Amino acid sequence: RFELTASTLNIYDHQGNLFLSPLELRKSLEQEKQRAEQEKQRAEQEKQRAEQEKQRAEQEKKRAEQEKQRADKLTEKLRALGVNLDEI
Repeated sequence: RFELTASTLNIYDHQGNLFLSPLELRKSLEQEKQRAEQEKQRAEQEKQRAEQEKQRAEQEKKRAEQEKQRADKLTEKLRALGVNLDEI
C-alpha cells in the first residue's frame, strides 16, 4: 500500500507496517546496537556485584570458622584448667 503526503511517500507492507527509509533503518539499528551495549554493560555489572557478594559471603564464612576455632580452643583450655562449662 502506498500513501502520498505533501512531503513524503509512505510505503506499507501487507501487514500495514511502514517501510523505513535507509536513514530511519540505520538510526533504528544504531539505537538497537546502543540498547544491546547497555544491556551487556548492565549484565557485566550484575556479574561483578554477584562476585563481590560471593566473596563477601566467603569472607564471612571464614571469619565464622575462625571464631568457632577460637571458641573451641578456649573451651579446651578451660577444661584443661578443670573448669566444667556445663556447670556455668
